Amino acid sequence: MTRSTQRRLGAASLGLSVALALSGCAGFGNLGNEPGVTTLTLASVNNPQMQDMSRLLPEFNKQHPDIKVNIIFLEEGDLRNAITKDVATGGGQYDIMTVGAYEVPIWGENDWLVDVTDRAGNDPSYDLDDLFEPVRKGVSFEDRVYALPFYGESSFLMYRKDLFEQAGIEMPERPTWEQVASYAKQLKTPDRAGICLRGKPGWGDLFASLTTVVNTFGGQWYDMNWDAQLTSPEFKEAVTFYLDTLAESGQADPASFSFTECLDLFSTDRAAMWYDATSAAGSVESSGVKGKVGYVRAPVKETTDSGWLWSWNLGISAESDDQDAAWEFVRWATSKEYLSLVGSELGWERTPPGTRESIYEVPEYKAAGGEFAALTKQIMSEVNPEKPGVNPQPWIGIQYVSIPEFQDVGNQVSQEIVDGIARRQTVDEALEKGQEIAQRAGDLQKEEG
Repeated sequence: MTRSTQRRLGAASLGLSVALALSGCAGFGNLGNEPGVTTLTLASVNNPQMQDMSRLLPEFNKQHPDIKVNIIFLEEGDLRNAITKDVATGGGQYDIMTVGAYEVPIWGENDWLVDVTDRAGNDPSYDLDDLFEPVRKGVSFEDRVYALPFYGESSFLMYRKDLFEQAGIEMPERPTWEQVASYAKQLKTPDRAGICLRGKPGWGDLFASLTTVVNTFGGQWYDMNWDAQLTSPEFKEAVTFYLDTLAESGQADPASFSFTECLDLFSTDRAAMWYDATSAAGSVESSGVKGKVGYVRAPVKETTDSGWLWSWNLGISAESDDQDAAWEFVRWATSKEYLSLVGSELGWERTPPGTRESIYEVPEYKAAGGEFAALTKQIMSEVNPEKPGVNPQPWIGIQYVSIPEFQDVGNQVSQEIVDGIARRQTVDEALEKGQEIAQRAGDLQKEEG
């Protein structure tokens, strides 16, 4: 990354506004500054797997009574804003951060995260080679590891087998989006959405799922010359299809729905289908619809596959004064032993998925995983982050563009799309505005050469 790119990212980060009032976040862990005790602050996304981690903190404290961990949970968008601003300004507010696969290589190149390659690689019991290769590559820069995966995921379609049987519908192993839209219309009722799809603005919210639809419809954010493609027929067709499906068969008030909201809807018998992260399956199978859910690959149109590739990872801030203590926690929370601890204490279906090959050989996990565990492993080995769509692209990534500016670009464009969902503007108007926003970032890539 050039110095100009670093300045651009830093400037963008300074422009982010985040409200971190007590009403907006929740802290869990071991508070207080006891003599001889190191207190770490971890900023985390408030996903179910991270909530489970907070429940198991007493087990970490048994092994490390001299280290206390305070976990601050934030909504996904607020988390990204808060930690990006912190690392870009050298704030040092957090010792450990839940960092996405998008950020890790960029932040590693910027020396904002601690290089943990040697710590992990020189510890035989940690077994760095056990990590899924695509996931490990996603947290690396120039073959150096800058964070360790807490859980990894692709995306798939979840559907209620009992409702499909009642309606006389058979779900194919590899459905098309046209088929899924048809099923959603048939299964929608006044009390139940035919399908739940993300609609909350944000590059990691709405666009996580929508970009995979764009990819399989033959669209893309940029061509090989970094010219934005948001007004292309394929991009427009994908966005129109997505918005029409939400309007005809989706949940009410889609602009307020991302992962956690769709999880709640689907788990409480208020949605017949849900397209989202494979990591959702553990929570689904711990809910009231346990045993009623089927899982199939992400729907497609012009491509063979369309699932995304993502991981939430634990990274140590380069500004932390307690990096040794932080490493002890990161090692514990991403180890084989931790996966087994979750399984034995909370249930094997809640074991964080998609990080280690070995967990898929554990009999208890294979039994609890049922349909979703083996399918998740297979999907993650099939996706192609170098060319996820029909055409080649000048970056590596499926549901995001791996440039520093994309965080801001995706957020702005998603808001335009949400205005389209609310019918405050047409799809054409939203994408024309989005084209201008995206092209400014594309022009910067051209300047970088």
